[in-house]
Amino acid sequence: MEDEQGLSAETWLARALGRHDGATGGVVPAIHPATTFLRAGDLSYPGGLVYARPDNPGFAAAEALLSRLEGAAESLLFASGMAAATALFQALSPGDHVVAPKVMYWALRGWLKRFAAQWALEIDLVDMTDTAALAAALRPGRTKLVWVETPCNPTWDLTDISAVAGLTHGAGALLAVDGTAATPILTRPLELGADIVMHSATKYLNGHSDVLCGTLSCARKDAFWERVAGVRRDQGGIPGPFEAWLLLRGMRTLALRVERASANAMAVARHFSAHPRVAAALYPGLESHPQHALARRQMQGGFGGMLSLRVAGGERAAIATAAALKLWTRATSLGGVESLVEHRASVEGPDSPCPPDLLRLSCGIEAASDLIADLEQALERAGAGVGAGVGAGVGK
Repeated sequence: MEDEQGLSAETWLARALGRHDGATGGVVPAIHPATTFLRAGDLSYPGGLVYARPDNPGFAAAEALLSRLEGAAESLLFASGMAAATALFQALSPGDHVVAPKVMYWALRGWLKRFAAQWALEIDLVDMTDTAALAAALRPGRTKLVWVETPCNPTWDLTDISAVAGLTHGAGALLAVDGTAATPILTRPLELGADIVMHSATKYLNGHSDVLCGTLSCARKDAFWERVAGVRRDQGGIPGPFEAWLLLRGMRTLALRVERASANAMAVARHFSAHPRVAAALYPGLESHPQHALARRQMQGGFGGMLSLRVAGGERAAIATAAALKLWTRATSLGGVESLVEHRASVEGPDSPCPPDLLRLSCGIEAASDLIADLEQALERAGAGVGAGVGAGVGK
């Protein structure tokens, strides 16, 4: 590993901390498919590795790079973002109290409500943009975990991580932040007082729509973190060796991809913020966004590649617009090099807080002018009554 003193994040991301294949001298780290490791005659393990669930050399490079990026004491890879997020809640005890956002990744929200009923967790869902609401929900001595997603999916409202950290720690609880949309390029929650940060690495960290993976990074290795690691070990929620290798491959271009996607999202948001066929453009980078000042303070170097457009004319116009798009790909998920569009309300169902006129946009790295032109023609066609319904997806 190279000396990182004085190097920028872009440099040690591109170089993957200078890790190479020691056995061959290859400039790219090797894939490690082994699931079990040699035991010596005295029954010790000379290499310190026993079995691939708790001990996996194939994870070391990606975990070390992420820890450096987040300023974390340790990071762990999981089989998916859901596996990473749910491990935190599975490390709690029956009767523990949890506070989570009203608007958050829909699949996790649904799982959490079901798991809470089964595991006797007490859950309060609050508006995380309102620190007074959070303060009222906290139960000192009983609240064990506060979960935050910022910017939140799919409205892209922000939570003040520093303010929430102060309230959370004052109540004796831990703060975990889903940083998937912001990425550690733009926001580092641990530096703002969070205890744990989660990423659906399927999204921006990998960035190529070809890996399922999740991550957790901690500010300190305490007893709770050891329980989380135990959940991963005992349930086996780990990615495969090739997935871990692909994640490291993707992270090497993370800074470049996030910079380009953020610039594209800003261009799209500005172009459509006052468009006659758009009721509202939801993007924290816009000066008109009610939390723009917080975004400038909490997000460094850009405002992310995610935005949403609320289409004038309601749900039918939104679905027709998505159907008329030619360049934007109608698909779930986000954070890849290709631009995606999704009508979230049809995915999430009748209990969703997502407005039915909303299209969620994940900006890729194409030319912004092409993305804007495609949206323009689609809005025009939808406004003229052309278009059909869009199928639903299941992912984040």
